[in-house]
Amino acid sequence: MKTFTIFLKTSNSSSFSLLRKRRFFSSLPLSHPIYTIWAANTNLGKTLISAGIASSVLESPNPSQFHYIKPLQTGFPSDSDSRFVYRKVSDVFLRRSADFSLLASNHVGNMSNAAAAEVVGRYEERKVGGECGLGEKKLICRTLYAWKEAVSPHLAVRRECGDVNDEELLKTLEKCLWSGVDDEDKAECWTLIETAGGVASPAPSQTLQCDLYRPFRIPAILVGDGKLGGISATISAYETLKLRGYDVVAVVLEDCGLANDASLKTYLQNSLPVLSLPSIPQDLSDDLMEWFDKSNDVFASLKDILQSAFSERVKRLHDLRKKAGDIIWWPFTQHGLVPEEKVTVIDSRCGENFAVHKADTRDVITQQFDACASWWTQGPNSALQIELARDMGYAAARYGHVMFPENVYEPALDCAELLLEGVGKGWASRTFFSDNGSTAIEVALKMAFRKFLHDHKIMVDNMDQISKRSVEFRVLALKGSYHGDTLGAMEAQAPSSYTGFLQQPWYIGRGLFIDSPTVCMQRANWNILLPNELLSDRHKEEDLMFGSRDELFSENRDRSKVSSSYLAYISKQLSAFSRREQDKWIAALIIEPVIHAAGGMHMVDPLFQRILVRECQKQRIPVIFDEVFTGFWRLGVESAAELLHCSPDIACYAKLVTGGIIPLAATLATEAVFQTFLGDSKLKALLHGHSYSAHAMGCTAAAKSIKSFKDRMKNLNLTSEGTTLKEVWDAELVNTISMHPQIKRLIVLGTVFAVELQTHGSNAGYASTFATSILQKLREDGIYTRPLGNVIYLMCGPCSSPRVCNQLLLKLYHRIDEFYKNNS
Repeated sequence: MKTFTIFLKTSNSSSFSLLRKRRFFSSLPLSHPIYTIWAANTNLGKTLISAGIASSVLESPNPSQFHYIKPLQTGFPSDSDSRFVYRKVSDVFLRRSADFSLLASNHVGNMSNAAAAEVVGRYEERKVGGECGLGEKKLICRTLYAWKEAVSPHLAVRRECGDVNDEELLKTLEKCLWSGVDDEDKAECWTLIETAGGVASPAPSQTLQCDLYRPFRIPAILVGDGKLGGISATISAYETLKLRGYDVVAVVLEDCGLANDASLKTYLQNSLPVLSLPSIPQDLSDDLMEWFDKSNDVFASLKDILQSAFSERVKRLHDLRKKAGDIIWWPFTQHGLVPEEKVTVIDSRCGENFAVHKADTRDVITQQFDACASWWTQGPNSALQIELARDMGYAAARYGHVMFPENVYEPALDCAELLLEGVGKGWASRTFFSDNGSTAIEVALKMAFRKFLHDHKIMVDNMDQISKRSVEFRVLALKGSYHGDTLGAMEAQAPSSYTGFLQQPWYIGRGLFIDSPTVCMQRANWNILLPNELLSDRHKEEDLMFGSRDELFSENRDRSKVSSSYLAYISKQLSAFSRREQDKWIAALIIEPVIHAAGGMHMVDPLFQRILVRECQKQRIPVIFDEVFTGFWRLGVESAAELLHCSPDIACYAKLVTGGIIPLAATLATEAVFQTFLGDSKLKALLHGHSYSAHAMGCTAAAKSIKSFKDRMKNLNLTSEGTTLKEVWDAELVNTISMHPQIKRLIVLGTVFAVELQTHGSNAGYASTFATSILQKLREDGIYTRPLGNVIYLMCGPCSSPRVCNQLLLKLYHRIDEFYKNNS
């Protein structure tokens, strides 16, 4: 039960109302320096150093305001860091007879009832100096949340009940960060946020503070420890911050006579300023004014370091767009259609969100939900991202990289076992590692062709020879599928935008490419869309329309008339090819199970693919599942094979296997496939590999991701059985969107939601720029997406909150509706 007494002075209400109009929290103004001050431990003088920085900044000619923020305060009100800064900076101004007057104020926000009972004044202010009449400066100190007992915030909450969740705390902090930003003197302001305790001290929710404040990624000042044991504590704190992606700008510590600063400089190899302050008086009656005088030069240097680091950061962010356009060649991008101002500058990533630099009307770092899931690879939330970074750091430190042939190490073995027990359960016995999805397909094709040679007795004793008769292998694949951009993978897919002469003059297309029936939602119903070859078959409307998606995936459909029609069509295609192509063999079937992703987010009728797989396996044609996109919960199950109710002989995995944090791919195969490569000569082995096969960091990340996505304590979207994901897209809202007259088709499955917009002529297809204006509006709404022509898709992760997913749908629906109304 929340028992906060709220005393919030709202002198900047206009700024707060402005904030409420913004769509996503955790935006950060770059109009002035903002820093967070951390410490290697408690009682190292963070607040004293905060006061010194504030004094130095306000004594310099330019900044007119200094904002000091203490988000979490315990031991209140007898211990109030914001009141300490308020008093000491005022005293320093008074002592030094500053030319400017100083209006200092101290604000207290939310308090537990126990703390509020002890408070005499909730707001105080003081004006000092200004004898020369050169103007006024402001020091604004704030305590956001306070508890009476002098313990860690998570314990104080437990004992005093003044609980605050992470999101609420960050939103409150953000209001303060934006407070005064629209004032005329916004460029002459500094903000300093002081954390509580050490770098890894818990917040009220027990989230570590280094994790709590990570969405802002505010540059850090680290207060080191000058005492015995302080070198170790300071290095540990520094590495904790770096591991989470913080920029540490300077290390400051008290000189305790042990020369800890010299040791830290050696460790940091002089890459980071390390400043040493005079010893702090231990006499509690000392007003510290003499100490501030002795420390003045150090704080002046620190202020200059901080100002310089801020200016350099802003300049780098502004330069990125121009430099990128000059020297980078982006994939799948027509540079002629990307003006400099349209380049997205990504400062960092935290969980599902990009931190994006915006410089349109003001400098700001704002959050955008990554609705591309960074090209379909991403799944981790912010907590898993931190775990992956830590575990990968361990793997890099333990192994670096070691070659894989004839060797084994724990990460590779753990990963292989998890793959076989998960996506390969019940059918696969071997794991072959490679570097990315496209090369995993190349490996799969080699495996399938060898299996076909073996099963059809085409192999002869001379190992690198086949029968004298010329034999050419083809694959059976579906039109609209995509299997990667390496040469062999491209040959296994039908002609498309990716295989045209301008892209690949060598392309022949070594396959029998057949049309397939697709399914989609239209006007709240799931409909089967038949290719021309199947339109001649007369089907009742009820055979082609379904009230729910579950009916589509039901094995009960195996006995339907549509099933017989599919089987006849597939048999006809295979027979016609074998009669027409005397010396060409269909030596493998390769499919993307359920969804053709790059081909335009088309959902293939699962019944059709199931029949196709079974028919090929009857004819001893090896079956390859390309699960580079569909694997690892992307479609709501660990493997799309679970949706098709059939298993392949070979399957390829990448993207989500590592949580998207580092490239790694795996090709799984049955024992029967593996056995065809055994023999007494190396020439019979699978002669394929990569220098970074099964690299330790990738295997470590994969093992962590596989286990985390299946852990109901970490992935709240798992059903009670743990075999499927709950629906993350609101069914009623999905139905509403499907009813929009300008939505041609809609698919929704697992973490994928996609709509194809109604278009005409050149506005349709992969090359279409029809959706560009909608894309730009969505980015303004805090959603980063990149359409496939006139197909707009949203993609979340296996752990994404349904609440967030519904916000995405609402914004998309609004922008589509707005677009068509404005263009009608």
